[in-house]
Amino acid sequence: MAPRAGTAESSATARIVLLTLATGQFLMALDSSVMNVSIATVAEDVGTTVTGIQGAITAYTLVMAMFMIPGGKVGALIGRKRAFTIGCVIYGCGSLTTALASNLPVLLLGWSFLEGIGAALILPAIVALVAGNFAVERRPAAYGLVAAAGAVAIAVGPLIGGLATTYFSWRWVFAGEVLLVLGILVLARRIADAPSGERPRIDLVGAALSAAGLGVFVYGVLRSDEWGWFQPKPDAPSWLGVSLVVWLMLAGLLLIWLFLRWEARLVKRRREPLIDPGMLHNKQLTGGLTMFFFQYLVQMGVFFVVPLYLSVALGLSALKTGAHILPLSVTLLAAAVLIPRFFPDVSPRRVVRLGILAMLAGAVALMAALDADAGAEIVTIPLLLIGLGMGALASQLGSVTVSAMPEAQSAEVGGVQNAATNLGASIGTALAGSIMIAALTSSFLTSVQQNPAVPAEVRSQASVELESGVPFLSDAQLRTALDEAGMSTEVTEDVLDANAAARLDGLRAALAILALTAVLAMFFTSRIPKTQPRSTVP
Repeated sequence: MAPRAGTAESSATARIVLLTLATGQFLMALDSSVMNVSIATVAEDVGTTVTGIQGAITAYTLVMAMFMIPGGKVGALIGRKRAFTIGCVIYGCGSLTTALASNLPVLLLGWSFLEGIGAALILPAIVALVAGNFAVERRPAAYGLVAAAGAVAIAVGPLIGGLATTYFSWRWVFAGEVLLVLGILVLARRIADAPSGERPRIDLVGAALSAAGLGVFVYGVLRSDEWGWFQPKPDAPSWLGVSLVVWLMLAGLLLIWLFLRWEARLVKRRREPLIDPGMLHNKQLTGGLTMFFFQYLVQMGVFFVVPLYLSVALGLSALKTGAHILPLSVTLLAAAVLIPRFFPDVSPRRVVRLGILAMLAGAVALMAALDADAGAEIVTIPLLLIGLGMGALASQLGSVTVSAMPEAQSAEVGGVQNAATNLGASIGTALAGSIMIAALTSSFLTSVQQNPAVPAEVRSQASVELESGVPFLSDAQLRTALDEAGMSTEVTEDVLDANAAARLDGLRAALAILALTAVLAMFFTSRIPKTQPRSTVP
């Protein structure tokens, strides 16, 4: 194949370009997990509550989701490389602001807004820059490594956050991000870029509709744990007896439908749309987007459930929790890099199906291994399987989506792709959390209600507290609460036993819904092509 303009010219340059883009992906994913182990410390340092910090995390996710599709269009307007570097500068400014934050408003400005805007420019540009710098046959390996870098960041995030918070300060994490951004900007000079001067305008109405639709939908999902999915929790907002979560999700879907109708109208009038709705009629593209959605749904659900088991059920520190998740990173990286290298002509559909089966096997194995007497070692084999599955999907899906459309639309594809992954990640975390809490509540209440040794007033109080949404509690936390309430030793031990059993029931239920999701994903794999792309779409 003749070399294309914009393709990395030498293997050394290609390695630098790949390192730069993978580091960018790593950085974007790191913020989603690194501070979860340090929420209480951050809240104390900036003079706010845990709820305030959780709100900042939610706002970061919302800003990313809202501006992902417009961010892809900006890359098409000003050039992918320029969008990438501008996004890095904005993200670096956000990280520096966060590192120096003395109160919650400054933290929100830096962490939630500036970093969110930067990520919305960077992530779609990464997708387009891989397409612009690597020949078609090399893209599966490149996309695999970039996707693996993001997943590894989520896996090692708690370990990094725990180390920084324990021995230094959480602020060093964001200071380190500034240094990473500076390194990326230096290396980014090697990235080739094909200017996109053919895009004369941006569709502001479409940008507003897409941002509002995705933002409202994701906000509803993120509030499901607090408000309830369908039946509203006590004191939670509702309308017509139904949780506000349902109405927000419906409103988001309506806005997204209006966005697509508006874009179709622009295309019909031969005006420039934010994205061409005709893209979504492409079977290969929608197949890849659907798989991205399911992959991130299961992936983020696993990264929610497993750390909870290790840190709360087993009482491990943040450092030990992160260390026990590392096996997943090993097989994820191995599969993402080695499958394209040693099996360049393998069927993408077959790899994706085998990857989903590996994730399913890992989830089922973990469900079977969970036991009151089990230790941290039980997660190793399941995580190796789940990592293998994630890496297999990562090695194929990026190339599948980009090769489905002309290269001129790679930035728009990147925006839509990252919107799909954001939706999957939000729903995966919320779904796993809500199913886990619902199963835990039901199991705990049943156990306590059937135990005659537990006083009637304790059973009544437990019902009220759990229906209001008491969080996942460790034995130490529950013992402290019971001691403060003046419970006898016998009652305390009975309640602790009930809590331990209920925790496992909740974890198994969450894993079961993730396994069911993996099975559901298999029905959509027929849209993934059987052969590797060998030339760009004309």
